[in-house]
Amino acid sequence: MKLYYSPGACSLASDIVLREAKIKADFVKVDLKAHKTEKGEDFATINPKGYVPTLVLDDGEVLTENVAILPYLASLKPGLLPDTGMEKWHALERLGFVSTEIHKAFKPLFDPSSPDEVKNKAKEQIKKRLDNAEKMLGGRDYMVGNGFSVVDAYLFVMLVWCEKQGIAIPASLQRYAAKMRERALVKEALEFEGLVTKDKN
Repeated sequence: MKLYYSPGACSLASDIVLREAKIKADFVKVDLKAHKTEKGEDFATINPKGYVPTLVLDDGEVLTENVAILPYLASLKPGLLPDTGMEKWHALERLGFVSTEIHKAFKPLFDPSSPDEVKNKAKEQIKKRLDNAEKMLGGRDYMVGNGFSVVDAYLFVMLVWCEKQGIAIPASLQRYAAKMRERALVKEALEFEGLVTKDKN
């Protein structure tokens, strides 16, 4: 399979999950401004929506949107998303929350035409959403159950964005993000995408 990604974009969540699941995949970098892949392909022919992540399966089937791609990848590696009981539904609830309430709220911050008033309002909204996420975490190490899940990959990327945008992150979520960064495969994904300096040790 192939993951079409852009460094630091929300496709980082899919990058992390592929590594955590030990699923072999080709990674194809996309220039979202030029709408071209690193090989010069017209990205619109691969995903007409024009954004990442885009996952192309071995049979040519195409999946887009983190809320579809992340559970799909989890279905290939049991343990990355609860599949029974209320934990399953809470996992989907939290995945949806990250996607629709946190991720979507960043849109004005990535739009150069957005006035400062709109950007500041978006930051305040994100801060409120982080308070909700903190309550969902409830002092645990992971968003769902007792282990890493695709929800953690997605939320972590949003916290990385918060850091870059200067949005205050609640203390418990700061500790949570720091623990995520300590995971070897999260670090590997960050290094691969050029978001941190590669550890030479």
